Amino acid sequence: MTIPIQIHAHRNHEDEHPGPAPYPDMAWIPGGTFLMGSNSHYPEEAPVHRVTVDGFWMDRYTVTNEQFASFVRETGYITLAEYPPNPTDYPGVDPTQLVAGSLVFQQPDHQVDLNDFSAWWAFIPGANWRHPEGPGSSIKGREKHPVVHVAYQDVEAYAHWAHKVLPTEAEWERAARGGLRGAPYTWGNELAPGGKLMANTWQGEFPWQNLCLDGYEGTAPVGSFPPNNYGLYDMAGNVWEWTSDWYAPRHQADAAKQCCTPHNPHGASETQSLDPDQAVRIPRKVLKGGSYLCAPNYCQRYRPAARTPQTIDTSTCHTGFRCIVRPNA
Repeated sequence: MTIPIQIHAHRNHEDEHPGPAPYPDMAWIPGGTFLMGSNSHYPEEAPVHRVTVDGFWMDRYTVTNEQFASFVRETGYITLAEYPPNPTDYPGVDPTQLVAGSLVFQQPDHQVDLNDFSAWWAFIPGANWRHPEGPGSSIKGREKHPVVHVAYQDVEAYAHWAHKVLPTEAEWERAARGGLRGAPYTWGNELAPGGKLMANTWQGEFPWQNLCLDGYEGTAPVGSFPPNNYGLYDMAGNVWEWTSDWYAPRHQADAAKQCCTPHNPHGASETQSLDPDQAVRIPRKVLKGGSYLCAPNYCQRYRPAARTPQTIDTSTCHTGFRCIVRPNA
C-alpha cells in the first residue's frame, strides 16, 4: 500500500496551536498552503490549485439531533422544512404544491435509470429534522446521529446560536485532507485499506441494492468510523455538509506567481451560483464530503476534493453540517 505524503506547507504565526479549544469537541486545524481540488474525478473538482488558509478550530463531529434539539428548545426555532414555502418566492408554481416537507430517499426494488434521480428521490410532506422519513418516523434512538433536513438558513441560525460559523469550502477541504498531500481519501490512497471500510457509504449497486457491509442502512451515529489525522470524524460519507461558499462549476486555476495564491478564499458570488437551467433560479451553496448514498457505481464523492451544489432552500435526508471557530474573529 502506498503511504500518502505528508504536506509540508509554509508556516506562520497562524499555524501555531492557540491553546485550549473554545468549545468542547473541537479540533485545531493548522493553517498553511495546500493543493485543493482534483483533476482525476468529476469536472467541477478541477483544476487542482494552491490555496492558503489560516488556522481554525473545527467541530470533531457533525451536529447531532441531540445538539440541534437543544438549540430548538432554547430558541423556539422552526426549520425551513417545517412551514410552507412562500408562493411569491416560486412564481409559476401551483400554490397547492407548496407544502411543508423535505426530500427523502426512496429505495427502489429494481435497477433504474441513473440519469433520472426522481426514481429514488421524493418530496415527502411532513418530513423534517424531527421526522426524517416523514410523518410517523422520529429521531428517538438517533440522538447521536447527524441532524438532517436542514436548509442553509437553518444551519446559519444554529451556528449563530452556538457562537460559531460555517467553514468556507477551502477551510473544509483543508480540514478533511488531514495533512495528506494528494491522497484521494481523507485516510489515504485506498477506499478500503486491507478490506476495512472507513466511512458510511453505499455498498452494492445504487440505488436498489444496499448490502450494508459497513453496518448502516442510513445515517450512522457520529464518530462510528476512524478520525482523520486532525481528529475529525465523518469527513467522508454519512451526510453531506454545508459550507458558506457560493457554488461555481469549476475552481479558478493557479495564479501565474506563487505570491498570488488565494488566501482564505470565499468562492464564487451569489449571482454566479445561479443555475441557468432552473425554472426558478435559487442561489446555491457548496456541499462537501458525500453521504451514505454515495456508491462506487454512482456519485463517488466520498473524497475531500468532491463537491456538489445545493440550493439554499433545499433540505434532504442526507445533508447536515458542522461548524468552526476562527481565532480572533
